[in-house]
Amino acid sequence: MMKKVLFLASLMLAASAHAQNVVGNAAEGAKLVASCQGCHNMGGGYRSSFPEIFAVPMINGQNAQYIVDALKEYKNGNRRFPTMRAIAASLTDQQMADIAAYYATAKGQPIK
Repeated sequence: MMKKVLFLASLMLAASAHAQNVVGNAAEGAKLVASCQGCHNMGGGYRSSFPEIFAVPMINGQNAQYIVDALKEYKNGNRRFPTMRAIAASLTDQQMADIAAYYATAKGQPIK
């Protein structure tokens, strides 16, 4: 029994260490954000109707780790907005890191 416990503990430790080593790539993130930009507007002349209805954060320039943490919270159900839960559920840890890196390095101000 003790061997099983030690084995499971080592698997959990290895999995958490792997998840912490994910490094975001902004260029890869740029390929993934098309569905994000309708609500989390990057500017450039397009205005989403959603921020007028829902309090949607404009996330360009946001801290990358904050974005990753938020996406993980949606994925595990601790944040409850249905659209974001569905989107986050489809993302890998690497994709989350890439999207976060993209938004963290994004310049400019969102449309107000």
